[in-house]
Amino acid sequence: MKFISGVVLGAVLSVGAWTLSAQNERAMHPRLAAAIEALRDARAYLAEAPHDFGGHKAAAMRATDEAIKQLNFALQYRGREDRK
Repeated sequence: MKFISGVVLGAVLSVGAWTLSAQNERAMHPRLAAAIEALRDARAYLAEAPHDFGGHKAAAMRATDEAIKQLNFALQYRGREDRK
């Protein structure tokens, strides 16, 4: 039981450290963080829209997902480089 508790505690602490690191990068690069939030908002709007924007909705959602992913990768890269 102690072993399992230790593993769970380790996992929670690791996630907490990663989350803190991600928050630090967002604070250091506020324009990237704002872009990610704007893209998430736009994607949610697209997903809920009753129309398909002339057939471009699905492609726009995929492109938005990719842009969010790439911006998060950029923040992760900066986080690694800034900690060197």
